[in-house]
Amino acid sequence: MNQTPQQVTDPLDPRLDDIRDLKRNEKKHVVAEGPLVAGRMVESRYPLRCLIGFRTKLEKFLAQYEVNCPVYEVDRATLAEVAGYDMHRGLLAVADRAEESSLSDLLQARTLLVLEGVGDHENIGSLFRNAAGMSVDGVLLGSGTADPLYRRSVRVSMGHVLRLPWAHLDGGFTTWQRSLEQLREAGFRLVSLTPDDAAVHLADALIDDTGAPFEKVALLVGAEGPGLTEHAMRATDVRARIPMAPGTDSLNVATSAAIAFYERARSLR
Repeated sequence: MNQTPQQVTDPLDPRLDDIRDLKRNEKKHVVAEGPLVAGRMVESRYPLRCLIGFRTKLEKFLAQYEVNCPVYEVDRATLAEVAGYDMHRGLLAVADRAEESSLSDLLQARTLLVLEGVGDHENIGSLFRNAAGMSVDGVLLGSGTADPLYRRSVRVSMGHVLRLPWAHLDGGFTTWQRSLEQLREAGFRLVSLTPDDAAVHLADALIDDTGAPFEKVALLVGAEGPGLTEHAMRATDVRARIPMAPGTDSLNVATSAAIAFYERARSLR
């Protein structure tokens, strides 16, 4: 049974410390904003610490979800003062961080996304959302990739960073690529996405010489702008491009990845 919400009116009340000055304190806990993302938090493996929101938002949410944590009712002005900005969605779920998935478990997957140097939290969130929507089994984080549990990443992903398995690959800027050998040994076809005209057509990179799809595929994407490093692409089996209209050179990294996910799904039909 859900706990009865405790009304909090003092912005300095320590019960609200988990959401205090959120923009400066994002690494401590995982924060889900809004009813949809908070619902995915409740259903995830991340241990809830508290639920905070406006009365009407809490009533509706608690009618749908069972939560085993303190519940605090606040008004909009109090929430804005504590968080440091206007929280118009009116509902926050806060959880402790959980251990990331094991690499060995992810190597049992059929389709993986591998990120290198993707430091923008919104791109991280979009990539996770697209991956979840296109049946990608998990995400591996190479060197320079931002924390997927930052508040903005969680929000932009619509909570899918809380649901999709992910893990880090060991190594620094010029050494993490060695970890890709573990994927190759597990049977993955390693595909780098690049706008290079010399790369093969994406659709062709996902099928073998007989026209059959590769059983296991890992798709690699790099940071917005520079893309994948030469070190990373050399460690893969093939470099693949998305054909572009004349006068254009590339797409947003999340958009490019979504197209690659679709092509992968199409090849498996």
